[in-house]
Amino acid sequence: MTARTPLTTPARTPVQQAAQVVGLVFLLVGVLGFIPGITTGYNEMQFASHHSEARLLGIFQVSILHNIVHLLFGIAGLVMARGFASARTFLIGGGAVYLVLWLYGLIVEKDTGANFVPLNSADDWLHFALGVGMIALGVMLGGRHRADHRGSTRAGP
Repeated sequence: MTARTPLTTPARTPVQQAAQVVGLVFLLVGVLGFIPGITTGYNEMQFASHHSEARLLGIFQVSILHNIVHLLFGIAGLVMARGFASARTFLIGGGAVYLVLWLYGLIVEKDTGANFVPLNSADDWLHFALGVGMIALGVMLGGRHRADHRGSTRAGP
């Protein structure tokens, strides 16, 4: 009789778990943006234009491009959640991208072609909260990383 040892996978670190959850949320938001009823004005959704009158949950202006970006961002989060350093990079780098998008939304005229994503004021402030929240998660959860199961640590990249 041969003893069997179960296959084990290394436990995900808190920063990896956070990146995975954020990635899943972005995937969900991307999918919801394509569901009539959850997205109001669905018939008026444009590919990429400030003329898109579709609103996720009746609040956040979306377009086909905007929804695709959410889906791609979600996939990136799930893929990058596989490793400690990449999960941390996703949260901090992605948070920085959202802060830039927040600034862009504050600066761009809402009724011009420059607002191609499109963005409204609700999107702007959600992007600010996402940026700050993602960076905070990446910094707080990604500061140190267990090198092995004996408890030694090394600084995270």
